[in-house]
Amino acid sequence: MKIKVFTCGGTIDKIYLETKGIYNFSFGEPAINEIYRDKVKLNFGYKIEPLFAKDSLKMKSSLYMNEGDRQTIKKACLKTKENKILITHGTDTMVETAKVLSDIKDKVIILTGASQPWRFRESDAEFNIGVAIGALNVLDKGIFIALNGRIYDWDKCKKINGGRFVDKK
Repeated sequence: MKIKVFTCGGTIDKIYLETKGIYNFSFGEPAINEIYRDKVKLNFGYKIEPLFAKDSLKMKSSLYMNEGDRQTIKKACLKTKENKILITHGTDTMVETAKVLSDIKDKVIILTGASQPWRFRESDAEFNIGVAIGALNVLDKGIFIALNGRIYDWDKCKKINGGRFVDKK
């Protein structure tokens, strides 16, 4: 198996700095680089390509993910020769990005992220990435979201308070 990983920022890659009692964030090295390099001995080929590092909150600013960024992700997915793709992404607009990707029919694409930055001890980042990698091993084609120990069809889930995803009813 060979996979392509695109990193887009989101909470998974955030670094929080306290300045005068206020937390500001920036983005560091993509979490998946450090996890793959330092923590896990992978038994497959992969390439990591950072696309950008943005928060995915629904805000009108070039600092936050927007429709142009979603098109950048789609173009990257279409261009890559790998048919198994993992995208690290902020959870707030993950479903919107999955919708943009939904007409890509010949690849399996899984979006994942974290409710806490991977550098936090309580982070779910490594777990979510592990679930996504496991799913890439067995899924054939389609667009999926890997969070909270589940693999969701992109259009059958929603985010709720607390950073969790659940089945859409």
